[in-house]
Amino acid sequence: MKSKILALSKNEEFKVLLKKKKISNKYVTIFFGKLESKNNQKFNISFVAKKKIGNAVKRNKIKRRLRNIASDAIKKISIKCNYSYLVIAKATMLNNEYKNIKEIIFQDFKNIK
Repeated sequence: MKSKILALSKNEEFKVLLKKKKISNKYVTIFFGKLESKNNQKFNISFVAKKKIGNAVKRNKIKRRLRNIASDAIKKISIKCNYSYLVIAKATMLNNEYKNIKEIIFQDFKNIK
């Protein structure tokens, strides 16, 4: 399944998603739900790394890791494209291996029904 990854762009979209369902683990919190204004053919996901985590280099490293995990998840597991996702990173992502983070996030995406 090839689908393009799109980021959420409007403040209202973020606010609506924050009121929907969520799954949390020690690395990230994933908010997900259906947005009426978004195209269901494309994969709508945004990544957030708060300033508390560290400087811009550290935050961008986390977001690069998350983008890579999301693109792998699209290829390897079936993710619902009719949902929009908001992934908020936690500070524990910096000190752990990519492989461990990827496994746990894959499990969370599989649990989303």
